[in-house]
Amino acid sequence: LMNVSEPGQQWPKRCIGIHCTGLENSLNECSFYGHKLLSARDNIATFPSCYHETELGSSHIPFPCVNGKCIPLTSICDSTNDCGDGSDEMCCKDCRKGFHCKSNVCIPSSSVGDKIMDCLGGDDEVEDRGKLITIFSLEFQFTSVSIKIARDFLEKFQCGVPNMDHLEPDTRIRKKRIVGGAEAGKTQFPWQVALQEGGNIDCGGTYIGGCWVLTAAHCVRPKPEAFRVKLSVWNKRIIQSTTDIVPVENIIIHPDFNPTTYKNDIALIELKKLPFSSVCFTENAAVSPACLPWSEDQFLPGDKCSVSGWGRLVGKQVVASIPNVLQWADINIIGNCSGLYGHRYHKGMECAGALDGSVDSCQGDSGGPLICRDERGVAYIWGVVSWGEKCGVAGHPGVYTKVAYYHNWITSHIGRETASKYNL
Repeated sequence: LMNVSEPGQQWPKRCIGIHCTGLENSLNECSFYGHKLLSARDNIATFPSCYHETELGSSHIPFPCVNGKCIPLTSICDSTNDCGDGSDEMCCKDCRKGFHCKSNVCIPSSSVGDKIMDCLGGDDEVEDRGKLITIFSLEFQFTSVSIKIARDFLEKFQCGVPNMDHLEPDTRIRKKRIVGGAEAGKTQFPWQVALQEGGNIDCGGTYIGGCWVLTAAHCVRPKPEAFRVKLSVWNKRIIQSTTDIVPVENIIIHPDFNPTTYKNDIALIELKKLPFSSVCFTENAAVSPACLPWSEDQFLPGDKCSVSGWGRLVGKQVVASIPNVLQWADINIIGNCSGLYGHRYHKGMECAGALDGSVDSCQGDSGGPLICRDERGVAYIWGVVSWGEKCGVAGHPGVYTKVAYYHNWITSHIGRETASKYNL
């Protein structure tokens, strides 16, 4: 650790943000939150020594571990924890031996397929990698086979996979309708909720476990009695046998939400508990929470995800373009699109969709989920539908609130116990 405010010293302007609880055995068990700009308020920082690629073959140059130990450069990225804290096996573009995680960490080959998730995205626990990836790339349609495979790889199933006992077969033909979208199956997105204010449903949300729903701040106002949360909704005009309508106990809007710029466009809805009970609705096999992401690097630009909601099927110029049935579409993470939106794009935002405008979310989808799946097919709420400029127009992808960026804010309200229970 070094004192950033020490006079006469020159420090880097950017750092990697890391959050540790103090219970980790090594640095690679902490959560990484991407790049952070150093400011005058930052008094202490940790600075690693960096090397050029041409120096990596020089055995006489030592590698300083995070714990202060020094090892030869030839011992890094070889899947052997020579440092003792794992720091010599992180940030590796490739591995001399062993298994290379997508998060650029090297682990021993013996750790692959041992039912323990060593890689950040769980890619070391995909037993038949080609088979599982193929199953989960089929338009985000969970099958009983894929759910069973996913469950077999989970040490503790809590979120991100529909209840196999309540999966309804979908024999309908896919209908191309909005901006590259289609009608969803009745139980395809068990974490999707509808927010009802008065008699209208203008926004969606995501059930994240316990009595909590995640949505966009611009969808709600601090008046809980005005809202109802509808779980297990497919056709918003029809109440299904599995539909639950739950009153709202509390609405927590991010304190720094800006309704003009949509900066920090995120809110939590606490559902009202049943009388004399610790739960907010009776056990419902058609409702499952989506998992909360813990790292901003868990999913990357180019990864395929899905968005769902009851938003407009096309632009405003078309009459009767608002559907009753839940819609969905596969979209790709684009990442930082400040080049497209300039000063309107802020930290905590992320773009997704297609630059040619072929797939996009639209008005009415706000607050709904952008769901990404890890290598095991487990679903994470990666983004919240926030804003965009027009719908399905080239050069104007949708902008989402990046949930991982707000991980600490979310857990500070729902509690780490709740977050951990529904977070793999």
